[in-house]
This record gives sequence, C-alpha cells and structure tokens, in this order.
Amino acid sequence: MKEEIVDPRLTTPEESAGYVRQAQTLFKLNHTMPYTEEYNALAGELFGHDVTADGGFVMPGLTGICFDRVKLGRGVRIMYNCLMMARGGITIDDNAMVAANAQLISNNHDLHDRELLICKPVHIGKNVWVGAGATILPGVTVGDNAVVAAGAVVTKDVAPNTIVGGNPAKMIRVISD
Repeated sequence: MKEEIVDPRLTTPEESAGYVRQAQTLFKLNHTMPYTEEYNALAGELFGHDVTADGGFVMPGLTGICFDRVKLGRGVRIMYNCLMMARGGITIDDNAMVAANAQLISNNHDLHDRELLICKPVHIGKNVWVGAGATILPGVTVGDNAVVAAGAVVTKDVAPNTIVGGNPAKMIRVISD
C-alpha cells in the first residue's frame, strides 16, 4: 500500500481550478434527474468514463473530493448519498455494490499538522457488497466476493469470500459455495 502525504497549502492554481470544476460537476449531477442522458453524461464527466456500461450506475447525493482518483469497474452500482474522500485513490472493481450512505475514505489528517493529509488507497474487490452506512477507512482492501455489513467500520483488510461487521469490523463468517 502506497502512502502519500499531501499538503493542501501547496495546491497549484491549476489543481484548484480542477477541484472547482469537479465540485461544479458534482453539484450539477446531484441536481439532475437520474436515469437521463444528461445525468449519465455528468457522471461520465466526473469519473472519466461511462459508468452506466454493463448495468452500472451512481445515484445522486454523491459527495466527496478527487473523483479523478476514483476508478470504477464494469457494472459498479453505487446507491444514494455515498461519500468518496478519494485523495488517496479509490478503486471499485467489477460488479461491486455500494449501498446507501456508505463512506469510502482514502485520506485523513495528520495528528500533528492537521493541514496535512495522509493518503492511502482504498480497494473494493470484484462482486463486493458494501452495506448501508458502512465506512471503509484509508488503506483498506476488501477482497473479492466479500460482504461488509451495514454500519460496519472497516479499519483492516477484509479477506475474500468473508462477511465482516461491527465497529471495528470483525469477521462474522466465511461465505461457502
């Protein structure tokens, strides 16, 4: 896992302009009728590709930063009010589902200099189901076919084919064939 330390005080005018464009696109997306060509085009602009390919979608109420650092696979479904703090990078692989009010957080503030961001990528594997209100913290990988229970706070990697839940999340059981 690659950790990156970012000092927002050193943001260039070009970077600031990019953040403003993303914020404006995000605002438009959240105030446009879903399931329309206009909505799909705005989602595509935000994420850099057609998110509706192969049945994927992103529902409104989306919040966050650095959507240019979010990589969505085919058929990814993201429900209402998802928070993506993506400065450290977020990857969501094919056919993953992210339920309403989930939080994917790839950056946090330094304990000594709170202006600094400590960024670690978040990786959601193939066919993962992230339950409603779950929080995935920086540096976490959720393995393929895993399930994160509603309301779970995931602080450590999740093994493939397992169910985790609680705060902090712990393995509940292995998903058998």
